[in-house]
Amino acid sequence: MAPNDPKNGGGSGFFASLASSISNLGSAMTKSVNGLVGYEGLEVINPEGSTDDAAEEANKGRWKQEDRDGYWKMMQKYIGSDVTSMVTLPVIIFEPMTMLQKMAELMEYSHLLDMADKTEDPYMRMVYASSWAISVYYAFQRTWKPFNPILGETYEMANYNGVNFISEQVSHHPPMSAGHAENEHFTYDCTSKLKTKFLGNSIDVYPVGRTRVTLKRDGVVLDLVPPLTKVHNLIFGRTWVDSPGEMIMTNLTTGDKVVLYFQPCGWFGSGRYEVDGYVYNASEEPKILMTGKWNEFMSYQQCDGEGEPLPGTELKEVWRLADVPKDDKYQYTHFAHKINSFDTAPKKLLPSDSRLRPDRYALEMGDMSKSGYEKSSMEERQRAEKRTREEKGQSFTPKWFDITEEVTPTPWGDLEVYQFNGKYLEHREVADSSEDNTDPKSIEFNPWQFQDLSA
Repeated sequence: MAPNDPKNGGGSGFFASLASSISNLGSAMTKSVNGLVGYEGLEVINPEGSTDDAAEEANKGRWKQEDRDGYWKMMQKYIGSDVTSMVTLPVIIFEPMTMLQKMAELMEYSHLLDMADKTEDPYMRMVYASSWAISVYYAFQRTWKPFNPILGETYEMANYNGVNFISEQVSHHPPMSAGHAENEHFTYDCTSKLKTKFLGNSIDVYPVGRTRVTLKRDGVVLDLVPPLTKVHNLIFGRTWVDSPGEMIMTNLTTGDKVVLYFQPCGWFGSGRYEVDGYVYNASEEPKILMTGKWNEFMSYQQCDGEGEPLPGTELKEVWRLADVPKDDKYQYTHFAHKINSFDTAPKKLLPSDSRLRPDRYALEMGDMSKSGYEKSSMEERQRAEKRTREEKGQSFTPKWFDITEEVTPTPWGDLEVYQFNGKYLEHREVADSSEDNTDPKSIEFNPWQFQDLSA
């Protein structure tokens, strides 16, 4: 590591305050709501450090008083637990999108991976690729929860900037998703298994997963390990999201890597959104410094062996957030609206596609009562399908991804790895050549149609 590596507390220039900022983890202004009967031990955390009365601040947010009180009584018993799949949640906190679609949001700035593939500079390759990984965090800060996919559910995105994307829910307990994307410059493969820890008025979300990007020109393989995510004020106060910690992207072919530090939100919002770090060569010598805000932009500059900017160089911007809709109810980007529409759907859409979910669509139309009913109906059918499999001694096998024998370690636990099996490409070739022009909106949602069952 460089002598002034931010992790070691040294350095100068705009990295000088990094170590002290790290110590502010969790130090955003907090207000106890112990004075509110029945809410002992909870705190409302305001990233802006407001000095509003605690009771007044706690009552802000999207919950009605009676809903908030009832939900808190139900959730108390889960404090300290992983609530990934053990709790049925009300649609009032949902957005009209599933986790499978949210995986596809990584493709909004996929041109950065194209640039990583095109460049001959091994360190700029890492700048482009890591900036791509940063770019999705604007979308990840949304405070609405996406729907958990039904086992066998899929999501397809066709030819967005030359990229084709497919994801599938490959396991229900534990909930796991697999995704694959490809264009002429790269392939993207991901296995994702979320792990959570419910803390009362907040929740820690651990991204137990493996993300690999292969750049086609040179065949280099990039591995990504993201930071955890903390969701504050789940029940009381205005919900907000932070992702403190480090992101590491490693070139498994050359040994080069990027280490970027997501600053935790400190007093009065200090440090919130800020990202700083370096591109290192295989000998762990800094080559390029990177700085920016994960919700706005990233910049880079060549540096010396001490991590200081090289004389005669200047800070250059590599990524900036595209224009976003004003006052959007769910804080969607224009891209999020595209992937949620049928404009990005392929011909002869799979009936298991997330767009077709009746609960998701009802919520999009503003009918929360219908959305809740449809959500409960699908969850009950999923339980019934599971009982049927167990009675017949059968197990579920994904259609488009195969489980491998590989188990990879992550900072938050081991992960079973799924790989894209290529069957989808064969299916898509046949579907695209078909003369069937059925309106995809008329297709009935059926994630069970393609479920492979084996004894």
